[in-house]
Amino acid sequence: MEEKHTNMNHRLVINDRERISITGVSDVISFDTDVVMVETEMGTLTIKGLELHVNRLNLEKEELELDGQIESLEYSDGARYGSKGSFMSKLFG
Repeated sequence: MEEKHTNMNHRLVINDRERISITGVSDVISFDTDVVMVETEMGTLTIKGLELHVNRLNLEKEELELDGQIESLEYSDGARYGSKGSFMSKLFG
């Protein structure tokens, strides 16, 4: 199976620390109301907050939109997560 690569840019927009729109999202690693981890073109992005809620997820268009109180954002290279597989791939196998 071929891996899909796109030339889409990674963009992150936060409105009033209550809504975040992200492009360049290739996978969702995990999520709950306090922490959302996604794989982006720029590495693994961890979003921490309170009452986080996924409003829109479109992996074909590589877009994610969240609501809630955004507390912090952190990028990492994601190497430690890549071998285990993503949350979505485990869920839908």
